[in-house]
Amino acid sequence: MNTAPLQGIKVVDLTEVQSGPSCTQLLAWLGAEVIKIERPGKGDATRKELQFNPDLPSYYFLQLNSDKKSISLDCKTPDGKQILTDLIKEADIFVENLHPGAADKLGFSWEAVHAINPKCIYGTIKGFPLSSKYKDLKAYEPIAQVTAAAASTTGWYEGEYNIPTQSGAALGDSNTGMHLTIGLLAALMQREKTGEGCYVYQSMHNACLNLCRIKTRDQLTLDKIGYLTQFPQYPNGKFNGTVPRSGNIEGGGVLGWTYKCKGWETDDNAYVYVILQRDAKSFELACNALGFQDWLTNPDFNTADARDRHKQEIYARIQQFCIDKTKYEVTDLLSKAGMPVGPVISTKELMADESLYDGNTLVKINQGGEIGEFVTVGVPFTMSNYQPTYGPCPSLGGNTAEILSSLGYSEAQQAEFAKNGTTEPLPKAPEAPAAPAK
Repeated sequence: MNTAPLQGIKVVDLTEVQSGPSCTQLLAWLGAEVIKIERPGKGDATRKELQFNPDLPSYYFLQLNSDKKSISLDCKTPDGKQILTDLIKEADIFVENLHPGAADKLGFSWEAVHAINPKCIYGTIKGFPLSSKYKDLKAYEPIAQVTAAAASTTGWYEGEYNIPTQSGAALGDSNTGMHLTIGLLAALMQREKTGEGCYVYQSMHNACLNLCRIKTRDQLTLDKIGYLTQFPQYPNGKFNGTVPRSGNIEGGGVLGWTYKCKGWETDDNAYVYVILQRDAKSFELACNALGFQDWLTNPDFNTADARDRHKQEIYARIQQFCIDKTKYEVTDLLSKAGMPVGPVISTKELMADESLYDGNTLVKINQGGEIGEFVTVGVPFTMSNYQPTYGPCPSLGGNTAEILSSLGYSEAQQAEFAKNGTTEPLPKAPEAPAAPAK
C-alpha cells in the first residue's frame, strides 16, 4: 500500500534558488509529482552558484531539487506559454517565486491560472505582504531578516560587534518555503470541501516575523514596564525603548548562556549551553550538580528574581566550572541532574553523527556519476505509516521529452520547439568580423 500523503498530486514548479524550491522539494518527498520548469540552457540559478566543480551542479542546487522532474521551457515564447497552460490544466498546485509582477507579465497571474484550471491551487512567494511599504524591495534572505525585527534583536549587545546581525538559519528562505508548504497543504484540505483552488500568498517577511513572535512579546513587556529582567542589560544597563540585542540569553525567562570549554583556544566550537531554571527544586538540583551549594542560602542567588539581578556573577562562576571540561563532559555531568544543557555542534560534527541518518534528519542521496553521494536534510517530521525515499536531482531538461509526450505533443512538434527556442536555447548569432585596420 502506497501511503505517500501527496500521491496523485501534480505540482507545476516555477520557482528557483531556495525559498520556492525548498517548498516544492518537500511536496515531492511527500509523494507529489513535481515538474520543475527551467530556462533552456541556463536552468535554476543555483545550478551554477557556489559550484565545487564548474562542470557539475552545485550542492546548493542538489540540496533543494531532489525527486523533481525538469522540463526545459521558455515560458515567454508562444509555444512555451501554451505548454505551461497545458501543464496547469492538469495541475493541482502551481507555485512561483518570481519577482513581483513577473508571473502576471507572463500571463500567469492568479486570475489567469484560476481561469485555466479552477481546481488548481496557486502558491506564491514574495518578499513582503502586499500591505507593506517595502513590497517593491528586491528581497533576499538578509533583507527579510532585517525588516522583520530578526536582525535588530540578534547579536552582541556591547562593544565593537554591537550591530544588527542576521541568523545563520535561513529564516527568510527555507523557512519561507516551509511556511508556504503549510498553506498549500491547508489549501488542499480546503479544496476537498469547496472543489476549488485558492490563492496562497506567503511573504519572506512574514515567515521571519512568525519566528520572532517572542521578540514582539518582549516589546509589549518593555513598553509596559520599561525593562526586561532576562536580558543582560538588567539591572544595571539601559533599555532604549526597543528590544535590544542580547547575546546568548535563552530568551524565555530562565538564565541560559554559552560557556567556553576545554580546548576553546583552538576549537571554534568548544562551547556548551547551560540553562538554570527558575523553580526552586530545579535550582537545588543544579547547585548540587555544579557544586555550588552555597548559592542555596545566599540571598543574591537563592530566588529567581535575585538571580536575574546577579546574572553576571552566575555566568562567571558557571564559566569556571566548564573551562577545564570538554563540552561533552559538561553535558554528561549536568544532564544527569536534569539540567537543560547541550554541546555546541558544528556542521562538520553534525554531518559525521551516524545516529542522525535515520531516514529523516540527515539523508544521503546518490546522484550518480561524478557527484556520487551527497548529504542533505530530509523531511523534518516523521510519520508512523510513511517513510520518504530520497532520489536524485534531475538534469537540466532531463524530463522534457517525457513531459511533452505526456501532454500529447508529437516528436515533430517537440523538434520544432527545440528549434524555435522554446525548449532549447537559440544558437548565438555569429559575431561580426572585426573592421580591417586602417
